[in-house]
Amino acid sequence: MSEVAPARDGGARRRAFDRAPGDPRLDAAGIMRGVGSYLIGLVLAMGLTAASFYFAGSGLIWGPALPVALVVLAIAQMGVHLAFFLHITTGPDSTNNVLALAFGVLIVFLVIAGSLWIMANMNHNMPPMGGMPMH
Repeated sequence: MSEVAPARDGGARRRAFDRAPGDPRLDAAGIMRGVGSYLIGLVLAMGLTAASFYFAGSGLIWGPALPVALVVLAIAQMGVHLAFFLHITTGPDSTNNVLALAFGVLIVFLVIAGSLWIMANMNHNMPPMGGMPMH
């Protein structure tokens, strides 16, 4: 039997599997699965945020190790956002999203590194301000 129904109504009827990759499922189960995924991401993000504030405000973590703990929590938060909100997965349909994310990270890195390089060169090449007379 054919997987596609005959087009008696001008092709308006399609089967559930006749979708492009990345198209959302519009039935009740697909909507609930999407909402559930967002809620799980929200709970994880709020938990990681609360944990970072708690660790920063309490003496639970040894003082010199606190920046390392906050960086670990920040990286975990980025992972939660990428997986649950931006839907970056290992699937073939998210290749463009991964490339756009990598390009954005590259641009941010170039802007920050270039700014630091310019400021370091300006600091090195400027004369000292203490010995100049003011008129």
